[in-house]
Amino acid sequence: MKSLKEKIRLEGSVIGTEIVKVDSFLNHQIDVEFLEEIGMEFKKRFNDVDVDRILTVEASGIAIACLAAPYFEYPPVVFAKKAAPSTMNSGYYESEAKSFTKGTVSAFKLSKQYLHEGENVLILDDFLASGQASLALAEIVEQAGAKVAGIGAVIEKGYQGGSEILRNKGYRVESLAVINEVCDGKIYFDDNRG
Repeated sequence: MKSLKEKIRLEGSVIGTEIVKVDSFLNHQIDVEFLEEIGMEFKKRFNDVDVDRILTVEASGIAIACLAAPYFEYPPVVFAKKAAPSTMNSGYYESEAKSFTKGTVSAFKLSKQYLHEGENVLILDDFLASGQASLALAEIVEQAGAKVAGIGAVIEKGYQGGSEILRNKGYRVESLAVINEVCDGKIYFDDNRG
């Protein structure tokens, strides 16, 4: 997605050799108008699949999923929580994921009342790096007896291999911008993908 790559170049920054910071429009401050464009692009990419629900994980994925939902005719947006609140008392699906950025392991939890057998579930998230978060969400979908309709990421760190792992497991992956390398403070995109 050309406009996304431009926005990352203009507003993004690099920390070290692997972290891309896009706080100004995606992770800390939300550029709502631009996220609507991202939602429309996800619809173009997944136009051929039925979507009963959109699944993400708190917190960065929620805005993306909510702004994509209108383009899929408003399916419910559900999100896995990283800690079970005291109100989650009717049973839940659970799967673990390691966060590359935070260096922690989170147990994703989703109440069983919000995901049902036979549903087609589109997984959307802000970043795809090693694929751990997407794998955990896909596992939750499968625990529910539902089907992963596809996995979408706004930004993929191609050099961390997550999309290859997901594709090897049979999942369809669509990333809107794929970063091949981060070097000397510069971001290099894969011009053949994204």
